[in-house]
Amino acid sequence: MSVVIRTLKEADYEAVSRIYAEGIATGIATFETEVLDWPDWNDKYISSCRLVAIIADKVVGFAVLSKVSNREVYKGVAEVSVYVSNHHKGKGIGEDLLNQLIIESENKSFWTLQASIFSENRASINLHIKCGFKVVGIREKIGNYTGNGMIICYWKKELINQFYNKHINV
Repeated sequence: MSVVIRTLKEADYEAVSRIYAEGIATGIATFETEVLDWPDWNDKYISSCRLVAIIADKVVGFAVLSKVSNREVYKGVAEVSVYVSNHHKGKGIGEDLLNQLIIESENKSFWTLQASIFSENRASINLHIKCGFKVVGIREKIGNYTGNGMIICYWKKELINQFYNKHINV
């Protein structure tokens, strides 16, 4: 199985939306209840850091960044989202995507990546640990998605990149 990681294109969105719908169906991947159409999805995610995983010319996963704030001071901080199709989970594709997204984000001068992960989502927690993320907080009863207050664990990874070298002289 040869996996190719490349930049996400608009033509990939049909497959991306199917994979995202699978994530919604789990009840532990997102608070969203429906898939956005392309224009709204395109507005939501940072255009410079969008990746897909391809096997045999099929999109089997994706990783994207979204803004955490519109405030200028947070321009180098982004929220990570990684999704892999149900048929391809457990094969290292999420790790390949997230590691490449980390590299891409450093090249685009992001200095912190964060992830908000449902406490029940062990696969995502394990993925983020493998890729160097650390828990920085827990929020209880943050949403009422399933009728129960959900617990969200906040994770972050600080990136050593050109920003630090330029501004902090590391």
